[in-house]
Amino acid sequence: MDHDAMDLTEARYELVISVDARRSGEYDDVDKQRMRERIYRVLEAAFTHAKVVRDAVHMEDRGDGVLLSVAGRIAVTRLLGLWMVEVHENLRDENRGLRVPLGLRVGMHVGPVRHDGRGISGRAVDLACRLADSPLARRLLDAERADLVLVTSQSLYEDVVSSGGKFIEPAHYASARLELKEGEVTAWFHLPGRPAPEIPTAAPAAPDADRADDVDDARDVHDARGSDDAPDVDDARRVDGEDRADGPRAHYTVHGDMSQHSDNVYQQPVHIGRITGDAGRRKG
Repeated sequence: MDHDAMDLTEARYELVISVDARRSGEYDDVDKQRMRERIYRVLEAAFTHAKVVRDAVHMEDRGDGVLLSVAGRIAVTRLLGLWMVEVHENLRDENRGLRVPLGLRVGMHVGPVRHDGRGISGRAVDLACRLADSPLARRLLDAERADLVLVTSQSLYEDVVSSGGKFIEPAHYASARLELKEGEVTAWFHLPGRPAPEIPTAAPAAPDADRADDVDDARDVHDARGSDDAPDVDDARRVDGEDRADGPRAHYTVHGDMSQHSDNVYQQPVHIGRITGDAGRRKG
């Protein structure tokens, strides 16, 4: 078996980098071509400035991004440190003056990679791509209005990031659990040039969401019981919004029948859910 044949059957331990563009589907055909050109300018200039030789880098086009693997002879710290700094700075330069700034999500993981005539494959490749494409990476990029978010695997953080190094600051990473197709994993998120990001929780409820739910509940009752017996939603809104000069504003949530009585004078016992009594004139 010759050397080239052995290369096809043996995995190489490499750094895998997945780069995806933010909201690429919103670009038209002309702008998408320009977006792709910007991505390649950003990445290639960063490799040059970080002194990563091109024959150490495998690069595959993914339409709205790039998949890369870097040979093991290149220190991973150089890619996590200087290269990421250069990518971020180049991206900021590209975005100056753009009406819609280019945003990038970068996933990184080190593991066994197999090369063939069509590209690279392996679980390490899958994980790097999943990290870059994770919903949390997308949310962070938008929520922080950032140009770039880096997501590393747990093993990459523990083996390399946690020890620090030139341009590598472990304290500026934040962890989160992700549900991927392969199962639940821990990932570490970093926004270059910023402190550790705050990991968002579930999306906050929209304003007046509780009130909207109450109205929907009332409509459900209306559908189930018929229009004669159901509470009137518009009436409920009027009661809720009524201002009284002699007291604080009242708010009610009603699931069923309701009657409201204020400053009424009764001449005899009246049943309004209870007996008001039979002694004298009373206010209800």
